[in-house]
Amino acid sequence: MSRLKKRYHAEVKPALQKKFAYQNPMQIPGLLKIVINMGIAEASKDKNTIQDCVKEMSMLSGQKPIVTRARKAISNFKLRENQPIGVKVTIRGVRMFDFLDRFVNIVCPRIRDFRGLPSKCDGMGNFTVGIDDQQIFPEVNLDEVKRAQGMHITFVTSAKTDEECVELLRLLGVPFKNLPVSVAA
Repeated sequence: MSRLKKRYHAEVKPALQKKFAYQNPMQIPGLLKIVINMGIAEASKDKNTIQDCVKEMSMLSGQKPIVTRARKAISNFKLRENQPIGVKVTIRGVRMFDFLDRFVNIVCPRIRDFRGLPSKCDGMGNFTVGIDDQQIFPEVNLDEVKRAQGMHITFVTSAKTDEECVELLRLLGVPFKNLPVSVAA
């Protein structure tokens, strides 16, 4: 069991139970999955670039991503049907907790001018953060990177409200702006 998962069961669940006074322990929110999405619309002309993005994403997540393709052609965007437009991966379980641990403790401090993440969720208990450059991840070999590539990282939780989602992620160690930082175990 990963260190963050042990911390979730030992510290985070009791703290959430105490703060929100849930009637049933099954109501306590948890992290369900992490979805990493990288749009490669400009890079879709070159097959080698797509393979580089797939390789980098597999190094970040620990599993092979899928290449997303356009469902229909849009001439104004010079987009053809079935053209590759992105790479995404969904991670769950032990890999999810390991990725979150690395993201919080290693990646976030490496973000340039980092002062915390905004504490704004989507209204349904999910939190998305956009990253401008994949080079902040320590797994990426900087000599092999040909162009800076951004990505979206979505933390999908079972929380019903944004307040529960932010509190869950804050207790797991995600550094938010204007919120007190929890002590890492």
